[in-house]
Amino acid sequence: MAVRRKAQMIFQDPFASLNPRWTVNSIVGEPLRVHHLRKTEQERTERVAELLQLVGLNARHLNRFPHEFSGGQRQRIGVARALASEPKFIVCDEPISALDVSIQAQVVNLLEDLQDRLGLTYLFIAHDLSMVRHICDRVAVMYLGIIVETADRDELYENPLHPYTQALLSAVPIPDPKKDRARKRTILTGDVPSPINPPSGCRFHPRCPIAKEHCSKIVPEWRELKPNHWVACHEATTDGEMGRAEAI
Repeated sequence: MAVRRKAQMIFQDPFASLNPRWTVNSIVGEPLRVHHLRKTEQERTERVAELLQLVGLNARHLNRFPHEFSGGQRQRIGVARALASEPKFIVCDEPISALDVSIQAQVVNLLEDLQDRLGLTYLFIAHDLSMVRHICDRVAVMYLGIIVETADRDELYENPLHPYTQALLSAVPIPDPKKDRARKRTILTGDVPSPINPPSGCRFHPRCPIAKEHCSKIVPEWRELKPNHWVACHEATTDGEMGRAEAI
């Protein structure tokens, strides 16, 4: 129960994650009731109103239902619900991917503001690499269900060492057409294997441009190639050049 209170989650779909039959007061107030954080219904209602104001919503909308709000407003309700139990750690499962681009920045700014004000720690799960660089301090790259590289944000984006990370970042669009044409691209061949039946050894070896024979047999161990820069790859080097051997 103590872990559940201190660790909460913001879900990807701001409509599917909210009970359509409950009012905002009931949705946001449920963690208060479950964790016995407020004794009376009046105290819970007052706290819900405070939380709505904290996330930029009008406290007068307590008795409205989720369908009466926009997507961005519904996600703010989800954020308020996550904050109700006064957590220290929040898992953000692609919290902006279902929102319009114009609304995404508002939600991200809200998350950053709440982090500064409340001292929160986020686990931010996303496919938007530019957003990951904007909001995260440390980044972990996953392939087929396992982490293959982790490092501080700027270190990973400026000096990726794992061949999958290099291919991933080389596919990120650059606003400047000249720079985009001049940069090297790592093109991966083959299809992504099934996570139900992953390849033996290194899971990335069927598509890896630098794979050797032992990569298909031996699972790579974590190696700290640079301070706080860890890679799960047999062939990766500190300068990353081997991973770029077949870049075009």
